[in-house]
Amino acid sequence: MSYETQGFKLDNSGRRIVVDPVTRIEGHMRCEVNVDSNNVITNAVSTGTMWRGLEVILKGRDPRDAWAFVERICGVCTGCHALTSVRAVEDALGIQIPKNAHLIREIMAKTLQVHDHAVHFYHLHALDWVDVVSALNADPKKTSELQQMVSPSHPLSSAGYFRDIQNRLKKFVESGQLGPFMNGYWGSKAYVLPPEANLMAVTHYLEALDLQKEWVKIHAILGGKNPHPNYLVGGVPCAINIDGQGASGAPLNMERLNFIEARIHEMIEFNKNVYIPDVLAIGTIYKQAGWLYGGGLSATNVADYGTYEKVPYDHSTHQLPGGVILNGNWDEILPIDPRDPEQVQEFVAHSWYTYADETKGLHPWDGVTEPHFELGSKTKGSRTNIEEIDESAKYSWIKAPRWRGHALEVGPLSRYILAYAHANKGNKYAQRPKEQLEYAAGMINTHLPKALGMPETQYTLKQLLPTTIGRTLARALEGQYCGEMMLDDYKELIANIKAGDTATANVEKWDPSTWPKEAKGVGTVAAPRGMLGHWIKIKDGKIENYQCVVPSTWNGSPRDHKGQIGAFEASLINTPMVNPEQPVEILRTLHSFDPCLACSTHVMSPDGAELCKVKVR
Repeated sequence: MSYETQGFKLDNSGRRIVVDPVTRIEGHMRCEVNVDSNNVITNAVSTGTMWRGLEVILKGRDPRDAWAFVERICGVCTGCHALTSVRAVEDALGIQIPKNAHLIREIMAKTLQVHDHAVHFYHLHALDWVDVVSALNADPKKTSELQQMVSPSHPLSSAGYFRDIQNRLKKFVESGQLGPFMNGYWGSKAYVLPPEANLMAVTHYLEALDLQKEWVKIHAILGGKNPHPNYLVGGVPCAINIDGQGASGAPLNMERLNFIEARIHEMIEFNKNVYIPDVLAIGTIYKQAGWLYGGGLSATNVADYGTYEKVPYDHSTHQLPGGVILNGNWDEILPIDPRDPEQVQEFVAHSWYTYADETKGLHPWDGVTEPHFELGSKTKGSRTNIEEIDESAKYSWIKAPRWRGHALEVGPLSRYILAYAHANKGNKYAQRPKEQLEYAAGMINTHLPKALGMPETQYTLKQLLPTTIGRTLARALEGQYCGEMMLDDYKELIANIKAGDTATANVEKWDPSTWPKEAKGVGTVAAPRGMLGHWIKIKDGKIENYQCVVPSTWNGSPRDHKGQIGAFEASLINTPMVNPEQPVEILRTLHSFDPCLACSTHVMSPDGAELCKVKVR
């Protein structure tokens, strides 16, 4: 069957390729594509293969406890669901948090971004660009020269250093215990980096592996642990005692604050000297090879709620401002309001749920999560062993969110496109992202090609950004920006404490007797993968309804009742493949979104079997 939607021509008549699972960490995602006789993708079908169920679990519970449940949606984007949840409850009950609580929450949120972005690139995504085995053939001296060319400030750049890493890698490979490097399509012609670039990237993979475990200690200090740090409706559960003794325990003292500052500087240096140079160098080489694919909806429809308020409760001070851009018109930014029932809606025509009227969407405050697993008549295989899905029927545990009926892409790329558009309209808070983007374009078009002996190019940001390369680059730039903003937050927190303010929580409305009989609220956060929203309805002190619409729901949505495809599916259309049996190109683009399907899907065993019993004493 062939048809056109959103400017994409879809044709599922060609050869069908199945990739299952897709992701390296959250594995419950399946993707099927059709390729034509030239091995160009003509159709894509993205399936979430797990049911979450937290909306059902939360009904009737105390809203002050919701954060602890929803935080367990995911252990990767740890903390962002808890923060969104407490914001939703505070919005419903009219609670304003102290300034220190706001700053501590911001530091925790930005720590997550820096950590998650670096881990995403090096440990979940880099191997889609980097041929690990090729690094064994690299000349360490030339690798050192490349390192000093793309990042002269990085101190670890000697030929001896790279030779030692290469020898470690050789022993690792020769042992036959490849660990995270197993099941790669090493040697595929879809990889275009020279051996020296591959060795440099693998070396930085190992460096990032050591550093990331230090960065998340900020969560352990401010939130008690990681993953799943503690939060609190009304503030943060982190007492400030600047003269307190000891390096552990509840009080936030000067020793702990100094440790946090050191980690922030460490993040900033790594992003500046390693992460961004690597992405720019890899992006330049792939761009020179003509690999500017994977844009999909990012070329037309992007959105974010806005994030990183400079002033608490003042959305006009978002340092990454929100909005919606449609049809690729960067000159017009449409306002987005998660409260408006006509804006954010979820559809289930092709999802394994049921509504009374599946031609209509539901706003999350009125959301229904009723599972209904059935396979289309054209599905090949069985309920427990699907060989080929029928996309004309229901085919995913993910709902289909839409903004005023439009499918959107969300994520760091969307945030940076919006920031660039806002900056061009004079928004002072968006100027730093614009500077970053213009610097990156200059490096990719001119400076790096010249340094690498390649021809200079003149691609505009509107050509470079809506690509798989652009999506990966935006995430690196956001990591850098978050480090910089975090340092500002830290300095402001110290100044506030020095002025005598040590309040970290507002408990005036902690007691349910102070609450209205009915209330509803919404909380939003810039999660690492995109805009995140939680909607809550409270009645008689208990949760009446709770709905999460998460980034991978937006991006990984199936078709809606109009046949509109989501961002994952759109990003693959028209991508040529070197060898469909080694689907590197599919993985490269889908991994650039960093799909986290535990967030977006809603847990269910085959045929309704009982999973476990829990007895609480």
